[in-house]
Amino acid sequence: MEIPGLKKELFEGITADDLLRPGTEPNSVKVTLVATFNAANYGMNFNGYSHGKAILTIPVGTKVNVTFINPSPVPHSAIVIDKPDTKKLQIAEPWFKGGASPKHLVGQTMGKSEFSFTADEAGEYALACGFPSHGVAGHWISLNVSADAKVPTLQLGDQPAKEVK
Repeated sequence: MEIPGLKKELFEGITADDLLRPGTEPNSVKVTLVATFNAANYGMNFNGYSHGKAILTIPVGTKVNVTFINPSPVPHSAIVIDKPDTKKLQIAEPWFKGGASPKHLVGQTMGKSEFSFTADEAGEYALACGFPSHGVAGHWISLNVSADAKVPTLQLGDQPAKEVK
């Protein structure tokens, strides 16, 4: 099944592996989040994953540069939240300063935005859609900030975690 009305040129060539890439600066990573990447979870997914099934693990202190893309006419956004908050209907503020796309409660349609934050506290978080009720519906992936991690890793579904180089 395909989601109708997507502006596919916004995410042409982007794959699930683009969720986490090395950054251009030392101690940084590049995250590319595409909402409604495919029809999985009724389009409420990032790069095809939902319900925390993609796991990004980064060392504490990593600067995270996010490109958020929504090719859909349905509003979506991105916000870093504490993982238990995926059960809340809406989250007013991101966990990390700067950790949300603009107007995350309203969302954006058929466009792209960027934001960045420093993951300065270890814990289990989520990159979730901030549009009310979307996180509860599973529109989130896992973000683990680890004091033990030496390098960023990406785990997609049941595959083993891969070091991001």
